[in-house]
Amino acid sequence: MTRNNPLKGWQVDRAAIRHVGHDLQRPECVLAERDGTVWVADARGGAMRIAPDGSQHLVVPRQPADTGEIDFQARYVQSQGSLPNGMTFLANGDFLIANWGTDSVEVMTREGQVRRLFDRIDGQPLGKSNFPLRDRKGRLYLTVTTRMQPWTGSINARAADGYIALFDQQGNARIVADGFEGTNEIRMDANEEWLYVVESNARRISRLRVQPDGSLTHREIYGPSKLEGFPDGMAFDAFGNLWITLVMTDKLIAITPDGEVLTLLDDSNPEATKRLNEHFEARTLTPEIMGATAGTLAPWMASLTFGGTDLQTVYIGSLRGLTLPSFRAPVAGLPLIHWSER
Repeated sequence: MTRNNPLKGWQVDRAAIRHVGHDLQRPECVLAERDGTVWVADARGGAMRIAPDGSQHLVVPRQPADTGEIDFQARYVQSQGSLPNGMTFLANGDFLIANWGTDSVEVMTREGQVRRLFDRIDGQPLGKSNFPLRDRKGRLYLTVTTRMQPWTGSINARAADGYIALFDQQGNARIVADGFEGTNEIRMDANEEWLYVVESNARRISRLRVQPDGSLTHREIYGPSKLEGFPDGMAFDAFGNLWITLVMTDKLIAITPDGEVLTLLDDSNPEATKRLNEHFEARTLTPEIMGATAGTLAPWMASLTFGGTDLQTVYIGSLRGLTLPSFRAPVAGLPLIHWSER
């Protein structure tokens, strides 16, 4: 007998959304701990710790000067300066950070001490370091979106230069899968048999079978061959639905185990999205066209994380928001390795 999918017929109640944190900068990635503490990547070079009572503390190598209004072109298109992007916990509680601005992988302690792990692979510059993942066996994976500078050029070029690396804590890395269009977040299923890959520029999700030595094989497309927007972040729930954010389109969707696509939250700007899609198809996208698409809840939706003691609180990260929208889901998230160990 097929179980009833708790997401069928359900959508996020906008009136029930609450905002966590304030004055965040580029809160792209969100990590949630068992006690309700939330950690958020921050463009000032580290992470913001948000306690269960709402108090927050910026953890960075050195306290940054007040730079005033953020220059979108310099900071987010040209990627100047340290820009922590994806994060995960190491076994000792330190942060493993993919730094989008410095094109490197870093380790940061909870006190803000940072060391660069590596910034080259096979003798070549790493490229746009996007997202790290640690599995239950302690293996470390990293996605690199593109080697193009600026990264926005890879969208029109449909550059298939993204890849996935497997590495150790000494920074010894090897590429285990490549040829992706805009490699973004990666997740594993409940049994860690498949690794799922966001290909942002191809507007699709791919997956590869995980081998005993950590290598990846049998690549295939998961769900539709083309989604309605650029996927960015994703996370599984306990039922097997894959929740996905569509950056710039600013929608939250889910692919069910049966391959159906459900819209859970729509914060898009229809006219700006229409223009975005027309220029995407014509390969004439510009940062200005992309920048005009931001919604109001989580401008340029990025990562999503299940948290809370029951893993039913969803947090939405973004590239241009100042807070984290959060809401209760009808199903718990799939426990992530960092959550279950902390």
